[in-house]
Amino acid sequence: MDVKIEESWKTQLQPEFEKPYFVQLTSFVKSEYATQTVYPPAKLIFNAFEQCPFDQVKVVILGQDPYHGPGQAHGLCFSVNDGVDFPPSLRNIFKEINADTGAPIPKSGNLERWAKQGVLLLNATLTVRAHTAGSHQKKGWEQFTDSVIHLVADKLENVVFILWGNYAISKGEFIDSRKHLVLKSVHPSPLSASRGFFGNHQFSATNKYLIEHGKSPVQW
Repeated sequence: MDVKIEESWKTQLQPEFEKPYFVQLTSFVKSEYATQTVYPPAKLIFNAFEQCPFDQVKVVILGQDPYHGPGQAHGLCFSVNDGVDFPPSLRNIFKEINADTGAPIPKSGNLERWAKQGVLLLNATLTVRAHTAGSHQKKGWEQFTDSVIHLVADKLENVVFILWGNYAISKGEFIDSRKHLVLKSVHPSPLSASRGFFGNHQFSATNKYLIEHGKSPVQW
């Protein structure tokens, strides 16, 4: 199956695209885009991969579902398009970055600037029906993104995996912490941020690890 995705990822993931589950997933997603309002726009489904080629990945941040409101989702977890109000979780992420590193809270919630520095902003599910959280879960996306995480964990070294909340933590259980840095905390959503997200210092910890392993730190 020919999937339009960044070339280095295409090389790595081609075997996955031939599997029956992915063929079924593709059929489901095409049907949804043809009959429903679905986010992100179809051309941005694989935007996280376009912005961060395989061999440039040095940090993985794992989300769950794309945002399901108009104009928000553009294929990068936790990120929103320029000019869109910050969702609560993103606002809390910026607050922690400011407290942890001193970096000012940005005017834009578009995290492409992180992706271009080697941060793979991966949602577990890459599409969602408008205003219906979780509507594209258990259709095959989770199997696909598991294979992405396995690829990064197996073929690259000294990657920082940032896992927020029980779902992300469970999805990354197999990552070898002797080969990579695995950072875990509660989710940045308002429901949990005050129970261990604020003050986790994971952004400075990420950069310390990257520098120790000869990689450039992320300008958060």
